[in-house]
Amino acid sequence: MTGTPRYALYFTPKPGSNLARFGNAVLGYDNHTGAEIPRLGGMADLAGVTDSPRRYGFHATLKAPMRLHSGATEAGLLEAAATLAADHPPVPVGPLRVATLGAFTALIPESAPPELGLFAAECVAAFEPFRAPLTEAETARRKPERLSPRGRALLARWGYPHVFEEFRFHMTLTDALPETARAPWRERLAAAYGAGAPLTLDALSVLRQDGAAQFQVVQRIPFGG
Repeated sequence: MTGTPRYALYFTPKPGSNLARFGNAVLGYDNHTGAEIPRLGGMADLAGVTDSPRRYGFHATLKAPMRLHSGATEAGLLEAAATLAADHPPVPVGPLRVATLGAFTALIPESAPPELGLFAAECVAAFEPFRAPLTEAETARRKPERLSPRGRALLARWGYPHVFEEFRFHMTLTDALPETARAPWRERLAAAYGAGAPLTLDALSVLRQDGAAQFQVVQRIPFGG
């Protein structure tokens, strides 16, 4: 599949916002511009614990990375995203906090509203007609043997196990960390993040990955046109 682009539907914060600046400085990459970003002051060692999230840039997943099926096009995907965004009201999320999520460090809502899960489910269903079926290799990369029976069923049907009732809004900040490193990184990043402003989802972003390159935003489409 080398050379076949992948697309993802993400929430990415507004470029230039405090949230975008924080996430970009943690990961050292701006997925809107494709530029390398200096790391947070005093945290040069972030380079050793952010390899995985850096490939995607700072985001929250709404529709996981996918190849387009043979009859789908980027233009059609962008049109569908614009149609969904045009009629969608903003989604208030509220304050975020730095937390340990499994083995990862991420920003998560202090209290996720129901509207957030509903919007994520809407995205999963709306863009499913564009998705090519998973290959055996793509399925294997999701490690189905580690999933619950329900997770395996969601992976088989939707190409991703963390959807619908398994969805949890998060903006990843680090790789999977050894247990002894999780609390120290959570505390350091929480101190750097401070008390961020309440988040409102106000746009839908379409990202593209060519080959092994990093994902980059093709278009960030504000809600309500």
